[in-house]
Amino acid sequence: MMTYVWIAIGSALGGMARHWCTLVATALFGATFPWGTLFINILGSFVIGFFFAITGPDGRFDVSLDTKLFVMTGICGGYTTFSAFSLQTLSLFQSGAWLRGGAYIVASVVLCLIAVWAGYALAMVINGPAAE
Repeated sequence: MMTYVWIAIGSALGGMARHWCTLVATALFGATFPWGTLFINILGSFVIGFFFAITGPDGRFDVSLDTKLFVMTGICGGYTTFSAFSLQTLSLFQSGAWLRGGAYIVASVVLCLIAVWAGYALAMVINGPAAE
């Protein structure tokens, strides 16, 4: 039962962070492009890649399953917004902004894949050489 409590706490924290980042991005860059969601998905992809590698079988840190679920399912799940991404893309297309919608899809997929790789690669550097 405590596992679900940890996931719920992580989800709440991730959701609050997502809302704050969206507000900041909208205040800084306006609402014509979903910059906040794009940033959130990139950062969330980096964090999940980093945490996966740094706590994995060859990782530097051995953490409990509850800790992994708290961070990866809770915080990252509550923080990243692919459901919002999908709705915002649909809205861009429905408003006739095909180029912006297409750019948003490409930027989200490419930059999030780069971010998850970068997080993983950074954690592997921190982990050091694999034991032989």
